[in-house]
Amino acid sequence: MQAAFSDTIEAMANLTLVYGMRLLPADEITAVGDAPVTLQNGNEAHVTMHVLEGSREQIEAQLRMSIDAFFDFYPEI
Repeated sequence: MQAAFSDTIEAMANLTLVYGMRLLPADEITAVGDAPVTLQNGNEAHVTMHVLEGSREQIEAQLRMSIDAFFDFYPEI
């Protein structure tokens, strides 16, 4: 099954990275859920939301590590 996904990635002419960011007081968040994405064919995909906490510097460092790790999952692109 991994090969089929890899073939799909390689066949894509252009890619789109979907993301969102918002800073909120840490003690006000009670839940974070998936964000829906509607595809051109009518199907729906879901984007996993991630929470990073800390100072600005800590959040920036965590975000950079997260982005690097994300692209490590797709060495073929």
